Amino acid sequence: MSNYNRVILAGKLTRDPEIRHTPKGAAVCKIGIAINRKWKDAEGQAREEATFVDVDAFGKQAEVIGQYFKKGRAILIEGRLKLDQWDDKQTGQKRSRLGVVLESFSFIGGGDKREEGDAPEAKPARQVAPVSGEPAQGDDVPF
Repeated sequence: MSNYNRVILAGKLTRDPEIRHTPKGAAVCKIGIAINRKWKDAEGQAREEATFVDVDAFGKQAEVIGQYFKKGRAILIEGRLKLDQWDDKQTGQKRSRLGVVLESFSFIGGGDKREEGDAPEAKPARQVAPVSGEPAQGDDVPF
């Protein structure tokens, strides 16, 4: 039997991305996402639950996430499950955490909402050239 380890999740960041660099300079980004589920129970009552997942990204993807994402922004990720295990230094008990190692991601949603006082992003000036052989209105350059 072959093994297959792949997850696809869409949710919103629960905190701002945490970027760190390895001693060799590679970027590592840690994010948390919340995936909400809504349904109606047997009595017709609206129910909701949230699942919280820790995600680790590496390299260029980590840098891009750190630059363009912040708490509340929607993201679609593809990755693989990874089980981390360690001994708790305070209690001595064995601990574990199931997380996701990001392999690819996509921006989803209509963009992030700026908080009051944030400056809008500057857009580069667009150059428009005349389509026909005629100069644009206001140009005094003869053919």
